Amino acid sequence: MKSKKYIYGILFIITLIVPNMYAQSGEDEFSKMNFAESVTNRGTSAAAFLEIGVGARAEAMGSAFTAISNDASALYWNAAGISGLTDVSITASHTEWLAETKFQNLGLVIPIGDSKAFGFSLTMLDYMDKQPVRTIRYPEGTGEYYDASDLAIAVSYAMNITEGFSFGITGKYIYQTIWHESAAAFAADLGILYKTDLKGLTLGASISNFGSDMRLDGRDLIRPYDEDQQNYSNDKLNVLLKTDEFSLPLLFRFGIAYNLAVHSDHDFNLAADLLHPSNNVESMNVGLEYGFKNVLFLRGGYQSLFDNRSETGLTLGIGVRNPLSDFLDIEFNYAYSDWGKLKSVQRFSIDLRF
Repeated sequence: MKSKKYIYGILFIITLIVPNMYAQSGEDEFSKMNFAESVTNRGTSAAAFLEIGVGARAEAMGSAFTAISNDASALYWNAAGISGLTDVSITASHTEWLAETKFQNLGLVIPIGDSKAFGFSLTMLDYMDKQPVRTIRYPEGTGEYYDASDLAIAVSYAMNITEGFSFGITGKYIYQTIWHESAAAFAADLGILYKTDLKGLTLGASISNFGSDMRLDGRDLIRPYDEDQQNYSNDKLNVLLKTDEFSLPLLFRFGIAYNLAVHSDHDFNLAADLLHPSNNVESMNVGLEYGFKNVLFLRGGYQSLFDNRSETGLTLGIGVRNPLSDFLDIEFNYAYSDWGKLKSVQRFSIDLRF
């Protein structure tokens, strides 16, 4: 009876949050307007780096990982999955992201008993470093330099409500900066994972980036201003420019996964995710993983099905797992993603289990 109360409580919280997805995305403001063609919310949110997938394994499977989430990268995809980890797990990934930017992620999961776990993660995106400041007067540079980067720090907690049902929650701090301007926000992720009575079939759902808006602020927004330019009042009075607020990229995922062990040496994972983002159209990701003797893994997938404007598509990858001893497992993963006109993205990750 106690476990049922937990489940009903979690489902009640989710029913309160999901209707607010549209309010955060601002879609209600446009619902009564008529357009000659379909209009989406692409590019209307802040902190777009929160949408970059974590872990070469998940990305090689087309980002269809919500219902799998059985390694440390679950901290990003569905925190409920970390409650099933029995070993201390560390994941570190590096991505050669678009336009020569660098995306990094580090995650740590610490199990507590057989049914609970804590997790910590750090995500960084470096756009540029020591770029010269150029103006119309000084096209070669003013002698100053600027950089731009994004950062997210997160803490997660997950627990098994019943033998087959788990719940996870993540709180995170998000920070973006460019030169002397910065913006910050707080957000939360919620996730559930349900292992059905049908052997190998798992369902998962998550809500990501439910939080406050972001607004850039900093000393470079201070400008001299003359309110009466015709009669010359005083052009040395400073004013502070106020930037707009932008919501976070809220995302609801629903996933289904099926594990098929055809032989003790051959293992298959099939997965599919349905995505409902606040800043884009609905789409679907699918993925497949083949494991040989739990040592060699071949993966493939496809991203953004039903999104005709997306540049993402085919994903491929490989993984090698090597148990170095009874106390340490190490796994290397690589993923390749086709980005159409934007060419490709390559990811590398390493996972340690103690």
